[in-house]
Amino acid sequence: MSEDVARRSLDVSNVEILFVEPPKHFWFVMGEYLPPPLGILELAGYLSDKMPDVSIEVLDSQAMSLEWDGLEKHIKSCRPDIVASSSLATCNAYSSVRALATAKKVDPSILTIAGGQHFTATADESLRAYPEIDVIVRGEGERTLVELVKAVKNSEALTDIKGISFQKDHRIFHNPNRPLIANLDQLPMPAYQFVEDHVRKYHFTMMAGKATYALVEGSRGCPHRCTFCSQWRHWQGTWRSKSPKRIADEFEFLHRNFGAEFLWLTDDNFALGPFTEQLCDEIVKRGIADDIMWFVQARCDDVVHHKDLIPKMRSAGCMWVLTGAESGSEETLRTVGKKISPDQTRDAVRLMKKNGIFAQTTFIIGHRDDTRESLDDLRKFVSDVDPDLAIFMVLTPFPGTEVYDDAKKKGWIEDTNWANYDMVHPIMPTDTLSREEVQEELLKCYTAFYGSWARRLGGFFSSNNLKRKTYRYLASQSLLKQLKP
Repeated sequence: MSEDVARRSLDVSNVEILFVEPPKHFWFVMGEYLPPPLGILELAGYLSDKMPDVSIEVLDSQAMSLEWDGLEKHIKSCRPDIVASSSLATCNAYSSVRALATAKKVDPSILTIAGGQHFTATADESLRAYPEIDVIVRGEGERTLVELVKAVKNSEALTDIKGISFQKDHRIFHNPNRPLIANLDQLPMPAYQFVEDHVRKYHFTMMAGKATYALVEGSRGCPHRCTFCSQWRHWQGTWRSKSPKRIADEFEFLHRNFGAEFLWLTDDNFALGPFTEQLCDEIVKRGIADDIMWFVQARCDDVVHHKDLIPKMRSAGCMWVLTGAESGSEETLRTVGKKISPDQTRDAVRLMKKNGIFAQTTFIIGHRDDTRESLDDLRKFVSDVDPDLAIFMVLTPFPGTEVYDDAKKKGWIEDTNWANYDMVHPIMPTDTLSREEVQEELLKCYTAFYGSWARRLGGFFSSNNLKRKTYRYLASQSLLKQLKP
């Protein structure tokens, strides 16, 4: 933190904080969409609840169609004391840094804050590389942000605030980690009121057309330890959930107050079981099951082990489920710690399709032992499984994952441009394939699956309304052209 920031904080009586969703590019594989900035809405809601005297603004550059010059003008007009930038994923890291650099350009004494999984995993590296970042909030941010804002307001030192890394007098400090919040039900509702003027703009065209789109966080973390995933480390190896009643409260709150019709549960792993049954009962009891569509990510083995829940989920409005199949090779699944079987993938897809739930699956290519032959086998496996929608991704060494640690140690990483860490651009080769060849194989995966005329026609005329709409939307796009090397 610079001396200018320290001097300015002495004069702050009513702190003004600007949360920024910066201009950025979204993941083109899923087509055209505009999601709400859930992370900063959660932080804004918690800060507003605990410090009602703080002046809060949420600036969503996408919803407001603001480019970088517009963001700069806005910061000049409101002159906040603190600017906190959203950073949803590693590929957006540069956008987040640029937003904070823009704030510093307007006024070097503005306190700038970064957070999220990428900056948590790269706290030391990021503070050394980007002097425009004053503070990084590591891990769970709600309570840390409140203490940080209080410290700025009261001109207090940052040394006792758990969960932050910061710069001061050309030195970098890493304070101890902060314990996680025990009861997520105690969190206030995400502060959609701060983007109320734009909430009708949030949509996901391929999945729900122009229906108003809202995000709901039902849980944090994951009990599983897949080597390619940063979730379990970021959440300290724990899984915590809101209660079924609280999640249903959030569904109802967003539907009745903001007109949300498509609700995406952001949980990295939506744990099926009695919890899910209670949630379905709550949704039906409130009379909103026919008015909303909700989406979850679930494990294939959970779907199979709780097959009796699938029709109940469909009757409660769950029409789309994404399962991480990842591979058709038992050896690869063991290597990455997935702990599912190819047969469970087949059974999970069959169960969902049988019950009228749109079955989306994800697959990962570019494992160290992948060859042209193994990827041919994968394509045959996916064709045999025949999900409604298949998404292929390249194994990406995200900071904070075992894959990253291993790849960095062994010198496999050939691309250090964070903007390419989007699961579409190969970052490292395999033992037998160059990065360019991995890119070619990715395109082959998509063309093999979606190039089938039988599959295209089946999608176009499917009895499943979502599948029919999705395939007609895909036909109108040129998504595959963007995957070419």
